[in-house]
Amino acid sequence: MMIDYSKYCSNTTRILIPSIARSLLKFVEDREIISFAGGLPDPLLFPINEIKEIVNEILTNHGSEALQYMPSRGILLYLEELRKFLYRNREINTDTSNIVVTTGSQQALDLLGRVLLDEGGYIVVEDPTYIAALNVFKMQRVKIIGIPIDVVGMRIDILEETVKKLGNDGKKIKFVYTIPIAQNPSGVTMSLERKKYLLELAEKYDFLIIEDDAYGMLVFDEHIDTTPLYSLDRYGRVIYIGSLSKVLAPGLRLGHLVAPAPIIEMIEIFKQVTDLHTSAFTQYIAAYAFKRRVIERNIQKMKTIYKLKRDTMIKALEEFLSGLAEWTKPIGGFFIWLKINREIDTDLMLPNAIKRGVMYVPGKGFCINEYCNNTIRLNFSFPSVNQIRLGIAILSEVIRDYTKG
Repeated sequence: MMIDYSKYCSNTTRILIPSIARSLLKFVEDREIISFAGGLPDPLLFPINEIKEIVNEILTNHGSEALQYMPSRGILLYLEELRKFLYRNREINTDTSNIVVTTGSQQALDLLGRVLLDEGGYIVVEDPTYIAALNVFKMQRVKIIGIPIDVVGMRIDILEETVKKLGNDGKKIKFVYTIPIAQNPSGVTMSLERKKYLLELAEKYDFLIIEDDAYGMLVFDEHIDTTPLYSLDRYGRVIYIGSLSKVLAPGLRLGHLVAPAPIIEMIEIFKQVTDLHTSAFTQYIAAYAFKRRVIERNIQKMKTIYKLKRDTMIKALEEFLSGLAEWTKPIGGFFIWLKINREIDTDLMLPNAIKRGVMYVPGKGFCINEYCNNTIRLNFSFPSVNQIRLGIAILSEVIRDYTKG
């Protein structure tokens, strides 16, 4: 007899959306498939030789510490080097006592959800937004309000109208979650004017801002302001999340959270419950990488290559999909958001695309209120330039065939 194991699972398991992007990773090793799906960095940009040298030095000089249990907040060497790195590269001026090291930025989101949210509370996100963040917030059983975006980020005017209306109904939001630079999935970047407006609203209506800065160092168009909200904040309203996955290596699983001390103290307690501490070994590796300016030396090369890939994808979209779809033109990051000018379901179209040798992430799972059945998130960081052009050509054929049907 087949056991129904679902009856043993919690109610929370019924409200989570599986990550389509992650489920498609099984196809990445298939060289016949061109992947526009996951948000993977280009592996040719990993500083493998430098990391090899660092690993040898750590095992020689710090082996007993690097392989040992360490404090939940992070090892002191890493915290200090991270603090200096954030100041050099993101204008984040903070003390090590305001930082917690996390196992990727995903854990930072999870910890914040556990610390800040109660069932039935209200939060605001961009619509569309990062699907893995949505799952974190759904686990806490909160009311998620989506605010539409345009080419310069979240519509802060609509946010203010929404907050006012909630206030009139006796309701209050806990925080706004935003990816202000090269947003995932849309690729759009919030203007400086809107950043300031958002900070003013946070103070006026007494809510926090969670700033996810995963792509802040990967901006190709230099004339665009990329100042973090955290650096503009005069009120103590911003909680900053960062990651080394996109600029060093995702396999190190290193993220960080910068926040006021009372929140950090609670995060540390929940961190102890979750995993005791993030790998000391990878913290040592990254600390040495910071000291040797590995990321700073590599970042211009990364931006040059990713800019070429973005430009290649946009040119291919213009050539093969003009008139049939619209798309964003990101100033950085990893993603382009594609909207097909037909009421089709890109979920249902995906198997046809995979059969033809190309895969993408359907947009539906990223959205709260917006109609997203006809949208696609395209990743340009992982495939080669030649694959991008060929893949968009194939995708255009799939879309045209599907819309005919």
